[in-house]
Amino acid sequence: MVISEAEEREALQERYDLAFLRISGIPGETACGAEFSACFGRMAEFLLLLDRERTFLREGGLEQAPIEELQRRNGALYADVLPAHYGESYANPAYAVSRLGETFGAMLSFLYREMRSLIPFVYEGRLDEIVIRLELFVEVYTCFVYAWQENELPAAEDVRKILYWFVSDYAETATERHLREMLVPEDNFAVNLIRTADLADARYLYAYGEYVSENELETARFLAALSQETLNTMADTYTEGYRIGFEVTGKDLSKKKTVEIRYRLGFERMMRRAVENFEKMGLQAVCYRAASSILYNPSIFKVGYSGGEVNRQYDFDHKDDRALFFDKTYRNRKLEVTKTAFEKLKAEALGYAGPAVVETFGEHGFEPENKMQALHMSEEQNKLWVEYRTLSGELQRKYILEEERSFTIIAFPIPEIQDSFGETVLKELGVKDAAEAYRAFFADVIRINTLNYMRYRKIQQTLIDVLDTADHCEIKGMNGNRTDLRVNLWKLKDPSKETIFENCVADVNIPVGEVFTSPVLQGTDGTLHVSRVYLNGLEYKDLEIRFKDGKIAAYDCANFATEEENRNFIWENVLFRHRTLPMGEFAIGTNTVAYVVARKYQVQDKMPILIAEKTGPHFAVGDTCYSHAEDVKVYNPDGKEIVARENEVARLRDKAPEKAYFNCHTDITIPYDELGELAAVRPDGSRVTIIREGRFVLPGTEELNEAFAQ
Repeated sequence: MVISEAEEREALQERYDLAFLRISGIPGETACGAEFSACFGRMAEFLLLLDRERTFLREGGLEQAPIEELQRRNGALYADVLPAHYGESYANPAYAVSRLGETFGAMLSFLYREMRSLIPFVYEGRLDEIVIRLELFVEVYTCFVYAWQENELPAAEDVRKILYWFVSDYAETATERHLREMLVPEDNFAVNLIRTADLADARYLYAYGEYVSENELETARFLAALSQETLNTMADTYTEGYRIGFEVTGKDLSKKKTVEIRYRLGFERMMRRAVENFEKMGLQAVCYRAASSILYNPSIFKVGYSGGEVNRQYDFDHKDDRALFFDKTYRNRKLEVTKTAFEKLKAEALGYAGPAVVETFGEHGFEPENKMQALHMSEEQNKLWVEYRTLSGELQRKYILEEERSFTIIAFPIPEIQDSFGETVLKELGVKDAAEAYRAFFADVIRINTLNYMRYRKIQQTLIDVLDTADHCEIKGMNGNRTDLRVNLWKLKDPSKETIFENCVADVNIPVGEVFTSPVLQGTDGTLHVSRVYLNGLEYKDLEIRFKDGKIAAYDCANFATEEENRNFIWENVLFRHRTLPMGEFAIGTNTVAYVVARKYQVQDKMPILIAEKTGPHFAVGDTCYSHAEDVKVYNPDGKEIVARENEVARLRDKAPEKAYFNCHTDITIPYDELGELAAVRPDGSRVTIIREGRFVLPGTEELNEAFAQ
């Protein structure tokens, strides 16, 4: 029997009404003791707030209400997890455990986070997503009520099983929905907003259901004040970089049908032009929301489109929520449903061209607090998670061919960076306030993103010509930087036709400015140190990594009071829970303009990796830049083939692919002011110094030092 869409909708509405009939009576009940009733009552009040919001949306509130009301409603939806209130929120595992005990505190904190993931589903009108979570809440609450009738609490395993079967039962539908959002352009929620919203009215920001902070409002207002010519420059640089990425690698863009865009709210004026540009290339834009529900694998690293940062500690506290259910059975279940979903969408997967990312930077620094009350995965679960990421990546690459897709990334500052402009900066710039400084900084970032790549290509070829004669490179720090590294290089068989380093200009990685290679691991040894660096939005103080034969042998930082906390922080967020990682990339950044601009505004610590990696030598841990495409020939503009596309680990890809890749790649840059020397050492022992005390000294590269004199 085939159920029509109307009948399915009617059935969902009946389930919704039944769930809310029960939920509406929970506030004020004491059916499971004072403490637990208070917790469930707070969650029920939030769900009732969502029900009222759903009514507001269905009655056209977004179109009719003044922006002040939309701001108030948006603030109310996210109030419980904002820093000011988070200390007494059940979404905070520390508070939940203090009120409910170790056995149930973290579980119910997880449940509340899952209920909070309903906000965007309400705005998208996804009744199916809403109903299954309401029913989960009622089921858990009922479990406590029945146990309390016997003057006891339920067995912890009974509650855990309810949560387990929720994630397992809905894994298939959630996985297919996520892939559809990634691969199928029809009825895409975010792209439809980009196309149709009245961007002259900032109220459109509240239509997403994301948290709207001053950053998003000010970004939208700032872009509204830019000339169309400037907006076109921003968008055209972004989309043209994407196109060139296919061109320079010899990939056929005409075979592709969709491009996945990622951005932060407020950039819609730029994104509208970008969507139009992609259409002229024959690509339809797709876009998915950064995950908040456990069914969609949320992360502290936002992937997709997103609104403002509600509370980064909240995200950090829940990064290991999968510890409640992640076992071998669930891992296999996820892999199985992912394969099934890809099979349904294999034609769409072949048409996927890859992501085009607009990053933002300038947020306030974040130093996470490690909470013992939060959920943490066991050693066995960590092992299973690493295996899952590897197998999941392999599965995806069977349907989305790495050798046929590409990407591009560009970055712009958000208004919050104004808080970093001190009085000294304002005085030296000759501006009256931070807002004026922000306008100047934004213009400088556009300038960085649009530098003349032909000029850099010529200078970088000079670097490569010398590096191609080297056996290895030596890198030493200064001004307190303890770096002392020897990086072994690929040995060329035919220098007339082959090269070691790629001459990277402004295509997939905007802005221009680096030459990079995959180092030989055997013989790559020493210490990499940076005094302060931001990696994927997290700050590291005195980060030190020691390499032996190209692999991480030891690591430490100075973020926390104990060595164990520091090592665990790096292990989770740099090594991504792997026992070790190889050095996947060695590069020399040449964008001295970006370096000087960062120092001019005193925002060195705010610059994203995308730009920061171009402002000194950098070293990536994890996969190489040619990961999963090592057999695809790549050429520099001079016609020479880049032969250093693999290392000893990636070479295992045919016999043992599970050992060849790590599904991560994190760049760590030594800034020029901490760089004492970078030298190429030839087989005969002779040295050619490329950078000395933070300045380029190799003949033919001195032009790069002009920026330092500005």
